[in-house]
Amino acid sequence: MVIGRLLAFVLPLGLDSFAVAAAIGATGTVTARLRWRIALLFLVFEAGMPLVGVAVGAPLAHAIGPAADYLAAAAVIGVGGWMLLGNDDREEHDAERLVSARGVVLIGLGISISLDELAIGFSLGLVRLPFIPVIVAIGVQAVLAAQLGIRIGRRIADRYRELAERAAGLALIGLGAYLIVEQALR
Repeated sequence: MVIGRLLAFVLPLGLDSFAVAAAIGATGTVTARLRWRIALLFLVFEAGMPLVGVAVGAPLAHAIGPAADYLAAAAVIGVGGWMLLGNDDREEHDAERLVSARGVVLIGLGISISLDELAIGFSLGLVRLPFIPVIVAIGVQAVLAAQLGIRIGRRIADRYRELAERAAGLALIGLGAYLIVEQALR
């Protein structure tokens, strides 16, 4: 059950990471060195932001008790909805800027591409999944999705990158609904 929940949280993030990385790959200006720099950026921010989210979510879960599961479900559904409705051109815009960004701009972009991981980390803290395996899984998916997305980004159409983003949003909404039903049946 724990592994299924872990995968249900991590796999949609992989689809989102893939969509951003594929948009970067579609720029056609990615060298091997830049590909690894971007993968490292994904690793740092996409594994780091959930740490911040868990740091906030776990104490809140302890404080509010059983309502934490419903709050976690609402947060996951909110992130899924945001992925479905609010990101039409985000990947392309972030991709163009990530290829040439340096310093503070790079940090800002790293934060912007990992806001969904912050919300997921918050939810993870609320549903009390094991901390270390979650962060390791998010880090691994970030590097793999970045490498794969950048490598094949030029070969896939924009609609497939958008489809990955939409699939991630739908998966998170489904996860949130599952969390609500699971809590209601207890």
